[in-house]
Amino acid sequence: MATATVPSSHRLHFCFVSSSSSKFSITRQLSLNCPPKNRLSLVFCCSSSTTPPSSSSPQVSEPTPNAESCVNAGLDLFSKGRVKDALMLFDTALTLNPNPVEAQAAFYNKACCHAYRGEGKKAADCLRTALKEYNLKFGTILNDPDLASFRALPEFKELQEEARLGGEDIGYSFRRDLKLISEVQAPFRGVRRFFYVAFIAAAGISTFFTIPRLIRAIQGGDGAPDFGATAGNAAINVVGIVVFVALLFWDNKKEEEQLAQILRDETQSRLPMRLSTDRIVELVQLRDTVRPVILAGKKETVSLAMRNAERFRTELLKRGVLLVPVIWGDGRETKVEKKGFGLLQKAVASLPSIGEDFDQRTQSIIAKSKLKSEIRFKAEVVSPAEWERWIRDQQKSEGVTPGEDVYIILRLDGRVRRSGKGMPDWAQILKELPPMEAILSKLER
Repeated sequence: MATATVPSSHRLHFCFVSSSSSKFSITRQLSLNCPPKNRLSLVFCCSSSTTPPSSSSPQVSEPTPNAESCVNAGLDLFSKGRVKDALMLFDTALTLNPNPVEAQAAFYNKACCHAYRGEGKKAADCLRTALKEYNLKFGTILNDPDLASFRALPEFKELQEEARLGGEDIGYSFRRDLKLISEVQAPFRGVRRFFYVAFIAAAGISTFFTIPRLIRAIQGGDGAPDFGATAGNAAINVVGIVVFVALLFWDNKKEEEQLAQILRDETQSRLPMRLSTDRIVELVQLRDTVRPVILAGKKETVSLAMRNAERFRTELLKRGVLLVPVIWGDGRETKVEKKGFGLLQKAVASLPSIGEDFDQRTQSIIAKSKLKSEIRFKAEVVSPAEWERWIRDQQKSEGVTPGEDVYIILRLDGRVRRSGKGMPDWAQILKELPPMEAILSKLER
């Protein structure tokens, strides 16, 4: 759930006076879900008796609600699990003449409520309005963990396709974010490229001035330069150009490979699954909590591996193992209607967007402790076609023929620990994986 981005330069106090048979007054303040420096609050006041208030008591008039207060109050209710009431407040905010920022927040958070209730079409309609009319960034939709269940629905695929065809800059922003991550992982690549280009330019300029001297040396005559020395200089310059151009191409190839790996890691982090409590989460939400073991292959092979794992269930659970079976051929591509929207009339690459503050957006409003209680020994994949696509890309990168039976073990931090052909030897897995309480597991987080 994205917090409202509307500014707040003051505090709002709503005072409600009601009758009660009790003989004492209760005053409680609820802090709403908004930035700490600009926090809104609601103050509820209950009278201590059934008698009407004295005429000498000051009368506090209830301030007129506005879109900002409704959005922030709705966020607070959503965080408490009162989704229906939060939805009503977001609807109310849209009737109170909201400014564009408030309207964007109201539509977006309405979509989160509908996604929570499993209402994919309504969620898509709200997000579509926020994208088209209120400049919502698509990366926000991709990064919000509260929309994980929505991203597993066909309505999300349709919305994503519309955004791409209509010009929503998903691919370009994603490429920019990939570049930033790549530069962090390889900080000296830019320096190397600078020297490559500088040496190529220097060798090229030297060659430009050496060629006329070489021609005069070949022609001979009085004052002609020495042919051997001139030819040697020209050869050194040409070899230097070839070498540094080759190094530049090699560095570019390594960067593309690194970007492809980052893309696979990003795609993997968004793969959805259904826990035993029927809750849909993405792999990124399970980081530091479990070690997913992905079993991909034919139904018979995967079923046999699952039965073998049951013999070691207790010990595997102590090591945080979560089995994720993927059966080849279970994936079904969803056809979407191509009817783009947006400012630009061009399609961009079909890529997700990491977006800014990715690590912060992966934090769910539901506490990690509650998530742990929902995790059992096995999870069911959602959108099998996406899982198959990622696994096949992973196989290609490892030099494995796509479609073979494979297993992939992930670390607690979400990265691939190791993979192999066929199904895992569970006894060997127990030797390799330390218990969750061990120091090595803490270092792996």
